[in-house]
Amino acid sequence: MSEHILKTEELRNRTVDELSKQLVELKQELFNLRFQHHTGQLENFRRIAHVKRNIARLSTILRERALHA
Repeated sequence: MSEHILKTEELRNRTVDELSKQLVELKQELFNLRFQHHTGQLENFRRIAHVKRNIARLSTILRERALHA
């Protein structure tokens, strides 16, 4: 996954399937980062916060779309 925080405008232009797939990938990445952190292998601690924010953005957009459907 990329190192940047995802832009909300970019996410709103994607389909629900694309967003769902990316959400699964981000959750897997967060799991891996947490595992690395607990084993002392994580070098970039800020990456955990970035991934959590991206997960929150994706979840919010998916929830908004579910409510409007």
